[in-house]
Amino acid sequence: MDSQKNEAIALTWLEAFNTHDLEKLLALYHADARHFSPKLKIRKPETEGLIMGKRAMHEWWQEAFDKLPTLSYNLTALTANNVRVFMEYIRKVNGEPDMNVAEVLEVENGLIIASRVYHG
Repeated sequence: MDSQKNEAIALTWLEAFNTHDLEKLLALYHADARHFSPKLKIRKPETEGLIMGKRAMHEWWQEAFDKLPTLSYNLTALTANNVRVFMEYIRKVNGEPDMNVAEVLEVENGLIIASRVYHG
């Protein structure tokens, strides 16, 4: 897998997230993928910020899309190599202040095996 293919995965990820296309988003992930987010720590403390597997991600993102129908991400930077993608974007939700976010996607055999979100 080269950096251009991983960049394409990240851009597809962004498009799926912004259109709230959960099936398209989940299709990018390995069945046993891990996702870490500070918001998980806050909203679901029992997870300690980490969920594993597509089922858990489906539940988490479906809840986000249901609660935040205007949620979108505006990409500001993207760097990819043969195993990882680093993205920076601005999280936008009507009625909330914009939030700067960074996210790392780890890719193996064309699927995301781990994602990690960073924000304040």
